[in-house]
Amino acid sequence: MNPFSSGTRLRDMIRAIRACKTAAEERAVVRKECAAIRASINENDHDYRHRNLAKLMFIHMLGYPTHFGQMECLKLIASPEFPEKRIGYLGLMLLLDERQEVLMLVTNSLKQDLNHANQYIVGLALCALGNICSAEMARDLAPEVERLLQFRDPNTRKKAALCAIRIIKKVPDLAENFINPAAALLKEKHHGVLITAVQLCTDLCKVSAEALEYFRKKCTESLVKTLKDIVNSPYAPEYDIAGIADPFLHIRLLKFLRVLGKGDADASDLMNDILAQVATKTESNKNAGNAILYECVETIMSIEDNGGLRVLAINILGRFLSNRDNNIRYVALNMLMNAINVDAQAVQRHRATILECVKDSDASIRKRALELVYLLVNESNVKPLTKELIEYLEVSDQDFKGDLTAKICSIIAKFSPQKIWYIDQMLKVLSEAGNFVKDEVWHALIVVISNASDLHGYTVRALYRALQASTEQETLVRVAVWCIGEYGDMLVNNAGMLDIEDPITVTGSDAVDAIELAIKSQTSDLTTKAMSLIALLKLSSRFPSCSERIRDMIIQHKGSLVLESQQRSIEFNSIIEKHQNIRSALVERMPVLDEATFIGRRAGSTPATVSTSNGASLNLPNGVAKPPAAPLVDLLDLSSDDAPAPSSSGGDFLQDLLGVDLSPALQQSGTNQAPRTGTDVLLDLLSIETPPAQSSSSTPDILSASQVNKSPVSSLEGLSLSSSLSARATTPVGASPMMDLLDGFVPNSPIPENNGPVYPSVIGFESSSLRISFDFSKPPGNPQTTSIQATFTNLSPNVYTDFIFQAAVPKFLQLHLDPASSNTLPASGSGSITQNLRVTNSQHGKKSLVMRIRIAYKINNEDILEEGQINNFPGGL
Repeated sequence: MNPFSSGTRLRDMIRAIRACKTAAEERAVVRKECAAIRASINENDHDYRHRNLAKLMFIHMLGYPTHFGQMECLKLIASPEFPEKRIGYLGLMLLLDERQEVLMLVTNSLKQDLNHANQYIVGLALCALGNICSAEMARDLAPEVERLLQFRDPNTRKKAALCAIRIIKKVPDLAENFINPAAALLKEKHHGVLITAVQLCTDLCKVSAEALEYFRKKCTESLVKTLKDIVNSPYAPEYDIAGIADPFLHIRLLKFLRVLGKGDADASDLMNDILAQVATKTESNKNAGNAILYECVETIMSIEDNGGLRVLAINILGRFLSNRDNNIRYVALNMLMNAINVDAQAVQRHRATILECVKDSDASIRKRALELVYLLVNESNVKPLTKELIEYLEVSDQDFKGDLTAKICSIIAKFSPQKIWYIDQMLKVLSEAGNFVKDEVWHALIVVISNASDLHGYTVRALYRALQASTEQETLVRVAVWCIGEYGDMLVNNAGMLDIEDPITVTGSDAVDAIELAIKSQTSDLTTKAMSLIALLKLSSRFPSCSERIRDMIIQHKGSLVLESQQRSIEFNSIIEKHQNIRSALVERMPVLDEATFIGRRAGSTPATVSTSNGASLNLPNGVAKPPAAPLVDLLDLSSDDAPAPSSSGGDFLQDLLGVDLSPALQQSGTNQAPRTGTDVLLDLLSIETPPAQSSSSTPDILSASQVNKSPVSSLEGLSLSSSLSARATTPVGASPMMDLLDGFVPNSPIPENNGPVYPSVIGFESSSLRISFDFSKPPGNPQTTSIQATFTNLSPNVYTDFIFQAAVPKFLQLHLDPASSNTLPASGSGSITQNLRVTNSQHGKKSLVMRIRIAYKINNEDILEEGQINNFPGGL
């Protein structure tokens, strides 16, 4: 009986399923068919077994469970008939995988079929083994596969080679058994066998150093000859694709030669000629030719050094960049990024083409080309490349401006030949895309400006012109406001005029107008407005004639809803009205900022604690021991740790007034000195009397710039006068109460630090293999937020890999998970993984914490999933 004669029933089932209009109808049809198949299996119906399995395979492809039919596959495989075996092996490959235990039952059938006299049955067994072979099956059946590599039929040899690839991947120890048979297959004339033999040899080289050395010595010359024969072969219709003879075999051979030539000069020398021939003779107007050229370039760049070949390869990539196909251009850019480390000069020749790719309409090509341009920049070409990029910045898409701006700023900072060029280019970038410039970039620009004393006048005039043209770019406004506040007198007096610039007439009132324009701009944020208020305070000292107008502008913010602006307005107004005698010392020009220290801080290399000299310390009225040379913090928190102290006596105490990082030192008894005359100035400003000298053995902390910089504006300055001093300063016992600039009293005793209540640790989850414990803490002043440290302990003797912890909370909770300390959990509690969580409870005091968790990990490459719910969190969280 022909087993396929009843196949129409499969077509009937497919029609019925396709006719279903809803998922429920489809499920009903599938349930009905599965029930009929189960009944047939229970009745041990031999006639329709093959048809039932065919229907099961279709049901499996639809995503429904078919495990009940697995044994039917084994029964069909054991059948002596080829058609039934074919359906059985097809079902075996579809319905089972290598992790199924039932596969152990099929090993014997596979062995018998591999030794069968019918080559087609042998082919079925090889296909199945190549798809679902497990490590145990590989060890059992490797001798049969090795024997079949020398079988008379080429199709069988091809399938045996593919099966051998699977075997050596599953059991690398068996690689040595296949070295000689694989080498023999490389002499095949049949392209199907040859392509599988080349792939087998390539994989053998990856898993066995012995195989790699063997093929280098014995097979390199024959492989080169084979590739040469294919390149020079006449037209063969059975292998021809777009006029190229078997491009797939071309590519496999080139990949294998790449493996053999890497790290071996002798093997590389043998293949140089054929690689040059492939690179020059292959047509690049078809996709098949481009694929071969790409692999040829990969091989040339990977084997040992040959300068001429590498130049040829890079020229091929240059041609790829002019191709219309986006994929070809993208892979060319990727290859050039690797090639630049090998031969940068050859890549430089294609700089113009790469720059054109930066302007491409495809976003992925633009980004990759921009990364390549960044690698191409050096001291000799930085100016033309930067000019091109800035010109494109004017017309680039908004979604690309961020990446482009970041790269341009990095190039300017890294390769700047002169400070004036650096400043000019940065001003162009700020004018075109200032809103995309990161804070550290314009901070660095201000550091450079402060160090370029001969360019202060030139810079402030350039920024003034740019500010007059537009106030839309936020960072441009900030830098301009800072410079006008610092060097406004140079702007008005045309000081430091260079030959390359035109004179400009600016009055003090014009400078104030520029600040007013910035402060009233609709786009100005809190940081910009705060910097503008500081600039106005400085200009009130630079231009006394505008002092009254400036005071009126400052006082307008007295009723601001933003506390920071309101506080600055009131304090600055008090300085202008009541403290004329020290205003010039308060707002004197910033000292030169140390570039090296700033660069170190950006890189994270500046130590947090700065040692001070052993000189005698000065006893200040608030009991703070100040080292002889303490730095003056600038408005951008860019202070130098070794900058000299200001010379004026008022400036000495400006550090304490502005919340400067004084690097607190311990006072030693017997080193106290009488306060200098500058103390009287500070005490007059604070409206307090001079206290007697104190002999304290400890030094209270004072608010430093590094502590202030957590607020959005405080990174700009330390001028939180009254609130900072009131909150942080410690008054010596017996001293009269201290009044701030607003004539308000502050308490004598320091505010005790509150770290919040202490909560006990809990075991949130425990199974036979895993334990999770939680430790809790709360930040002071924020009862809604809870910081949780989860500790995971492995209770089993197996190591857990790919460890992932996931958690979900109700809507009234907000959860933030930090990365775990590791993804590997040692066995038997010998180590642990920690992970920090932060939970914000919007119903604090009403609802307690609750959390669902899921833990996923692998044991010996087997996926394990554990879930649970945690309800035992301490109360009050």
